[in-house]
Amino acid sequence: MRNGNVNWNGNRNRLMAVVALVLSLMVALAAVPAMAAGYAPDATAETIVKDAASQGKVGNWGLGNEYEVQALLSKYGQPATYLSQAFDMDGFDDDSILLASAMTYNELGLVKNSYQGGYGYGDAVKYIDMNDEGVAMLEDNIFTTAAFAAANPNTVKAFVAASVKGWAYACQNPAEAAEIVYQYGSSVSSEHQAYMAEEVKKLVETDTQGNPVTAYGKIDDAAMQQTLDLAKTYIKLTDSVAAEKLASLTLDDIRDSSYFDAATAEGAVPGAPEKTDVTIQLKWLPQAQFMGYYVALSKGYYSDAGLNVTIVPGGGDISETTAVYTGQVDFGVTWVSNLIAANAGGMGLTEVAQIFQRSGLVLVYKVSE
Repeated sequence: MRNGNVNWNGNRNRLMAVVALVLSLMVALAAVPAMAAGYAPDATAETIVKDAASQGKVGNWGLGNEYEVQALLSKYGQPATYLSQAFDMDGFDDDSILLASAMTYNELGLVKNSYQGGYGYGDAVKYIDMNDEGVAMLEDNIFTTAAFAAANPNTVKAFVAASVKGWAYACQNPAEAAEIVYQYGSSVSSEHQAYMAEEVKKLVETDTQGNPVTAYGKIDDAAMQQTLDLAKTYIKLTDSVAAEKLASLTLDDIRDSSYFDAATAEGAVPGAPEKTDVTIQLKWLPQAQFMGYYVALSKGYYSDAGLNVTIVPGGGDISETTAVYTGQVDFGVTWVSNLIAANAGGMGLTEVAQIFQRSGLVLVYKVSE
């Protein structure tokens, strides 16, 4: 201010100089490579879980396998809370989520691979396996209502036998199985479908302890009991009657191995199906996660068993548990935790075969250079 007047020219010059400095700093910062986010290649699961949890950056979809994540968090002394994760991996890509839930046969492949829809991280990511951590819960099974099974035992045995045959062929010929699924209207690219088939094969042929499984579809009571125990701990039901029912559930309330045992016994000759036109609703859209059913349909295994089977894709407004319970379909594919929650609510469902013998859920993280 001179003689009571503001020196606008001087102030403007100083302001312009400040603006120029800020712009030059922005340009300089933009030229500096961003620091790579990630954990040391040899970091332990405990270290990674504790760090990601402390930042509130452990993600899951909340569809029924969040209980494994909660069990893992509790194992390492962390609050059993997680960040709601979208169905893409963008949150993982932009570091909003440090430990992202991924199925080995789906999201993990998208993160690692560079084909259509992939993020191309390759070996720059690693993951924490729920099976290795002792918190695995079983996933894809075949189920129906206990009432339907009791009224149609031959139908159930015929369906299980043909489905298991389809799964055996699919696992022995994953490339062909992937192509069969793709022809039925795949929701993903053919490259991802092929990846999925190879990974699903591992879940069908290996148990939670890493042992090989040759009896496709068998019900492993030890793995089922672990699933039930974790479900009782982490499924929270607001209805007091349902919560009480959940606490009292036993394996006999959620599975019946007799149909699988009879269907797969050596020399078994099943009787004529009581109901020949049957439907099965999947948990999601057509993809290699369900390749055994599409193979059984394509190869004529269902028709050979005297069945006319319709496969209904999932992911719509009506869940597979509700669809089976209400009689809209005869069979369904769901995660065991979903069946447990449904039976706590009084649906009276029963598992008749367990297709995935180990958990496919992992928590994927980036590795620092």
